[in-house]
Amino acid sequence: MLIEVEVTEGLESFAREEISQRTNRHTRFLKGSRDKGALRFEMVGDVRVLFQLRTVESIFLVEQFDIPRPKAFLGDAHFKRLIAQIEKVLKTGKLLFRSFYISAAGSDSSVMQRIRAEIAARTGLIDSESGDLQIRLIPSRDTGGWESLVRLTPRPLSARKWRVCNYEGALNATVAAVMAGLTKPRPDDVFVNFFSGSASLMIERAMLNSASAIIGIENSPEVLRCGLQNAEAAKVNTISLLADIRRAPLKANSATALIADLPFGQRVGKHSENLDLYPAFLFEAGRIAQSGAILSVLTHEIRLMDQVLQANKLWHLDRAIPINLRGLHPRIYVLHRI
Repeated sequence: MLIEVEVTEGLESFAREEISQRTNRHTRFLKGSRDKGALRFEMVGDVRVLFQLRTVESIFLVEQFDIPRPKAFLGDAHFKRLIAQIEKVLKTGKLLFRSFYISAAGSDSSVMQRIRAEIAARTGLIDSESGDLQIRLIPSRDTGGWESLVRLTPRPLSARKWRVCNYEGALNATVAAVMAGLTKPRPDDVFVNFFSGSASLMIERAMLNSASAIIGIENSPEVLRCGLQNAEAAKVNTISLLADIRRAPLKANSATALIADLPFGQRVGKHSENLDLYPAFLFEAGRIAQSGAILSVLTHEIRLMDQVLQANKLWHLDRAIPINLRGLHPRIYVLHRI
């Protein structure tokens, strides 16, 4: 079967590796993709193994049609294929779908209205703009015809069940999963999350591997409570500390892995505050980090971060990964303690 997954642009290689591991390498990735932030592959076996992916936003089952225009979807043979594709998704994993939504150019045209009406009649699903079965009808870049993409789950995989408390500016869970993985998790880790916020990074780290301790530091009581709610919903063991990140209540040389989603200076924080905050953060993280400890950091303040790194003597830059995050273009920095 042909599958397409959406990923955060810039993190395709991490998703590709996770997919290969989850499917025991029973996949064949296709060269190129429709867009950045997407991967296509053919796989054999139970597609439900993909539901456990943590670096992927959404999964779609793909069918390709040798047709010149959307109206041809209504032809008997083509429409039967479309319905068979939809029914396959409805039966996969016995997930509950009540409604559907079609995303396509000219979605209000008479042709699309007919397609929606026929799908509703054949499947019993309600046609709704907020439908949980997402269907995309798009021109094919590969064959010159058209394609139908049907999302395999009612919600995106990135919409984690544990997120019971939404916090403005909360980190995308798939990005958090990649960042946590970049710290090279070990069972004996003392993992410290500065600016722990709604606990996305702590939870995603806990999902990867056991740890000696997973500790979050947050200076807002309200945000700390939000993170505690999410950690409880995720059923993970974490420690949340209400403290100023400039004076972390932790011993020197105690942390083996560190992580932070730094204030971008936009929705969260101000650039003027970050001028002092960023160097103070790197110094304090360096104080509590053991030699060789890995620090994974996300920031949109690229110029400031580069300047602070050049001036610091505690951390060595291993790599910087540019990503596209909801129209913003931050970077993930991976450092190690000198």
